[in-house]
Amino acid sequence: MIWIRWLATLPFLAILIGTAFVNRVEPLLFGMPFVLAWIVLWVVIGSAIMLAIYLLDPINAAPDRTQEGAER
Repeated sequence: MIWIRWLATLPFLAILIGTAFVNRVEPLLFGMPFVLAWIVLWVVIGSAIMLAIYLLDPINAAPDRTQEGAER
């Protein structure tokens, strides 16, 4: 499942490289220039990707209840 962590590179690359391709003022999205809307969009998408990584990573899985009682 380590491949799921590679999803974290998408927002980084989209903001770093993608801004060179969307660097224009028009059209305005929600009153923001397109490049600023692009960055805001990828920050939100990045948060969703981090949530997905957290939920799908087996390290963050709930511990087994049988082991929890044995440790006490």
